[in-house]
Amino acid sequence: MKPYEHFTQYYETDQMGIIHHSNYIRWLEEARVFFMDEIGFGYGQMEEKGIYSPVFEVSCQYKHMVRFHESVQITVSVEKYNGVRLYLKYEIVNKDTQVLCATAKSTHCFLDRAHNIVMLKKSYPQLDRKLRELIS
Repeated sequence: MKPYEHFTQYYETDQMGIIHHSNYIRWLEEARVFFMDEIGFGYGQMEEKGIYSPVFEVSCQYKHMVRFHESVQITVSVEKYNGVRLYLKYEIVNKDTQVLCATAKSTHCFLDRAHNIVMLKKSYPQLDRKLRELIS
C-alpha cells in the first residue's frame, strides 16, 4: 500500500522549532482518508451511502522529532477488524532519512445517519471483504 506523504508547514511548529505533537493526530486523519481512497472506499463515497466512521480512540508514541520543511511518509495498515470495529496502525517515517518518527493507533466504528452501528458485512460487503483482506 502506498504511504501518504506530508510536507511539514511552518505553522505546525512550536516555540522549539519542532512539529507540535497535536499535528500528528491531524496527519493520522489525512493518512486514513488517503488510505480509504487507496483501497477504493473513500470517506466521500461512504458518506454518500450514509455510512460514517468516527474515531473511538487514538494514541501516538513519539520517537524522533520532525521539523519544519521536512517530509514524512505515513503508512496505514489494518491491525484488526471484527466487522464492527476497525483498528488501524500507523508508522510515520522521515522521507529523506527513513528514521521512524512516530507510531500510532486508532479505533473506529461504522454508523448510519441515525448513529446506529452498521454491520458492514450486511450493508457494505465489499468494504467488509477488503478490510478483512488487509488485516496484517
